[in-house]
Amino acid sequence: MTVASTLSLPARTAHRFVEVDGVDVFYRESLPERPDAPVLLLLHGFPSASHQFRRLIDTLGRDHRLIAPDYPGSGYTVAPEGFTYSFDRLADIVEGFTERLGLRRFAMYLFDFGAPVGFRLALRHPERIAGLVVQNGNAYEEGLSGAARAFTALTPDTPGAEQAVLDLLAPGSVRAQYEGGTADPELIAPEGWLLDQHFLDLPGHREAQRALFYDYKNNVAAYPAWQAWLREHRPPTLITWGTGDPFFTVPGARAYLRDLPAAELHLFDTGHFALEDHLPRIAPLIAGFLSGVPAA
Repeated sequence: MTVASTLSLPARTAHRFVEVDGVDVFYRESLPERPDAPVLLLLHGFPSASHQFRRLIDTLGRDHRLIAPDYPGSGYTVAPEGFTYSFDRLADIVEGFTERLGLRRFAMYLFDFGAPVGFRLALRHPERIAGLVVQNGNAYEEGLSGAARAFTALTPDTPGAEQAVLDLLAPGSVRAQYEGGTADPELIAPEGWLLDQHFLDLPGHREAQRALFYDYKNNVAAYPAWQAWLREHRPPTLITWGTGDPFFTVPGARAYLRDLPAAELHLFDTGHFALEDHLPRIAPLIAGFLSGVPAA
């Protein structure tokens, strides 16, 4: 036995752009050893981009085709001047992205902003959704913390709204989203939130995130439609949830079981970005889940 044969080697990953409706969408895609490997579409959250999935792609990408796009207003994706930032438009671009890549059947990883994007795709094309991995991706009002309720109620005319948005985009707040709620902040690498801050500071990105914050109330209004979709289609679902998330609370994780009683639920003693410190526990759960999801 050679030394190399005893190692768990990372996946090869391609870094590409594809044009969708005038948007240059950047994405990361693992290059699995099997051409028929199951596909997992990784939908990132705020304030991050596809880079939040780098380690997961390294870990699972040899056996699974993991694909992670950056939304308009995030990461390396470049949107044209005048692009309208709303969750409907993000879903439009991600929908077009999946079609450009020829994805006809795939599971989705729904995290934070990824939940409203992914559920919009599911409502439009239920036949394409093979299963769901939900990680702190909320779809129930009881999953909103008091802070989340207050923030989603903001409008541009709300006194102090502008400052509240700016505060959430500040370095201290971005870092807190990674370290807050974790049992051991020393396990959180600083590169994640520092790279997030770099992208947030790019021209136009703060304005994009501000528009999405004000649009978020439309996601809450859509919760009943998403729940009805879950009850009707009963997709295979794995739920992994950081219990210390300051925005999306544990009752929101448990609420999925009302509509998906066969779903698998795992709670972890961590915060919003659960993959940062619990990848060794979560990645095997995802691998096992994907092995049982029918490809067609």
